Amino acid sequence: EVQLVESGGGSVQTGGSLRLSCTVSGYTYSIYSMGWFRQAPGKEREGVAAIKSDSTAIYADSVKGRFTISRDNGKNTLYLQMNSMKPEDTAMYYCAADRWRFNLYSGSYDSWGQGTQVTVSS
Repeated sequence: EVQLVESGGGSVQTGGSLRLSCTVSGYTYSIYSMGWFRQAPGKEREGVAAIKSDSTAIYADSVKGRFTISRDNGKNTLYLQMNSMKPEDTAMYYCAADRWRFNLYSGSYDSWGQGTQVTVSS
């Protein structure tokens, strides 16, 4: 079993930056890829970025060039650096781990954190 705990959410103004962290514990050796997802009120959960064990990363078109996903294996921590933020980035952000696949489809991920709220004001 894998446990995930997000932190770093908060409120920023348009154009600002935040860095989210996700601390991973448990059977970390079983993880093939990790991802960040977000869900705004009344909307479906959407994939933001994902990274696999060799550090290959993929991004949703809406965040390309603004967000960067990274991982520190020594600290068992996943990060999401968010720059040039927009009001439409406002959502609950979740990290997730997948044992087998590498994609931005939330249905394939096995383990989830509780989420951290991000609010961007105009």
